[in-house]
Amino acid sequence: YSHLFYTGEVNGGVFKNFEFKADVMTHPNSNGGIYFHTQFQPTGWPALGFECQVNNTYEKDPKKTGSLYGVQNVSVAPAKDNEWFDYHIIVEGKKITLKINGQTTVEFTEPKGWEGPNPRMSGRKLSKGTIAFQAHDPGSTVFYKDIMLKVTDK
Repeated sequence: YSHLFYTGEVNGGVFKNFEFKADVMTHPNSNGGIYFHTQFQPTGWPALGFECQVNNTYEKDPKKTGSLYGVQNVSVAPAKDNEWFDYHIIVEGKKITLKINGQTTVEFTEPKGWEGPNPRMSGRKLSKGTIAFQAHDPGSTVFYKDIMLKVTDK
């Protein structure tokens, strides 16, 4: 597995409130993800931020596309392999909304005192940080195009 972290000039690569959109396509039995509020680390799974799952038919993981991984999980993929679909992520204050092809799959408001969904995922908290694309394993092929991010901080 590996992760591609955004380190560019837009907002210094640090995002708090934003709208993210991308066209995504998976091959069969592929797994990936889009992290936000994370930071670069040279190895391992990102310890900080949330993962928006990309997985239509990956057999080893029941958490499907449109899940806020480990926080609110989707069990039936709202998209198909080998077809482009729209992934829309909105972060506004303490609220996270995920949409696939315009269909809301997650609306999560982080409760006061949130310590993450479990001790292993204690870094899954709203804060600020960059975006990262996950390449889950060598057998997974996921494509991203037309990537857009609009900072909505006031």
